[in-house]
Amino acid sequence: MDSTIDIHPVSLPGDSVRELLRAASETDGVDAFSEQFLAALGDARLKHTHLLAESDGQPVGLAALAPDGSAELVVDPAWRRRGIGRALAERVRAENPKAGLWAHGNLDGAKALGERLGLRVVRELLVMEITGADLERASEVDIPEGFRETSYRDAVDASGREAVEDAWLQANNEAFSWHPEQGGWDLERLHRAMEASWFDPAGVRLLYEGEKLAGFHWTKRHPDGTGEVYVVGLGSDYRGRGLGDPLMRIGLNYLVEQGSERVELYVESDNGPAVQRYEDLGFLTAQRHVVYSQ
Repeated sequence: MDSTIDIHPVSLPGDSVRELLRAASETDGVDAFSEQFLAALGDARLKHTHLLAESDGQPVGLAALAPDGSAELVVDPAWRRRGIGRALAERVRAENPKAGLWAHGNLDGAKALGERLGLRVVRELLVMEITGADLERASEVDIPEGFRETSYRDAVDASGREAVEDAWLQANNEAFSWHPEQGGWDLERLHRAMEASWFDPAGVRLLYEGEKLAGFHWTKRHPDGTGEVYVVGLGSDYRGRGLGDPLMRIGLNYLVEQGSERVELYVESDNGPAVQRYEDLGFLTAQRHVVYSQ
């Protein structure tokens, strides 16, 4: 690594690295940091460890390590091929030898770094998308008899915030008991997620059987109008009853009504049944994000 580069811990990098991240995104065609890692740049509650690489006070790279052992890093495109990425990755692994390094898009540089460090891909996350006539068809929904669909906003107006959020958390944690990021949520974690600037209380679609919550479809809209299947889940009592399809369609219908002409989602590549369901709806794989570890 260039001897002029200094790598040191910082508490909250915040705006000091925004330009670096923007430049990397424009060069790579994919964001180096995911939503949670971006939020942690200015939110100490997320308890991320940040390692900043600087040259004469100018940020040229950044690595972030989350409490769960996941990590992300970025190097300014103008400063690449100088060993900064490897040095940041080694510092992360010194902090946590079992850290998993995310490589969004799994670009050639990430593949080469993983090989040099003797790491392998241990997880793959697919980005799938749907557009055009396929999206129009997938947004056609028929609510099963005995069920009703509403929004988080309207449900809170009718039943109160505490009751709605308790049921939402139960459904979420039952659906994602196995998931490293989405499982085991509590009210503090839910409320923190709802602080996102894009959060739309009408965009959380809830499926009820009587007064019991069967499942939820939390949608997201990006600044360019792209919709996202942010989180969708069914409670334990409602699995295997054919409700996954209408629950998906409820959220897609909302996004289309809001003007989204493209919708994306993220799904683990080894979740074969889910990938197949999304393909049956018309989704195609657009990108692959992977985790490198030992």
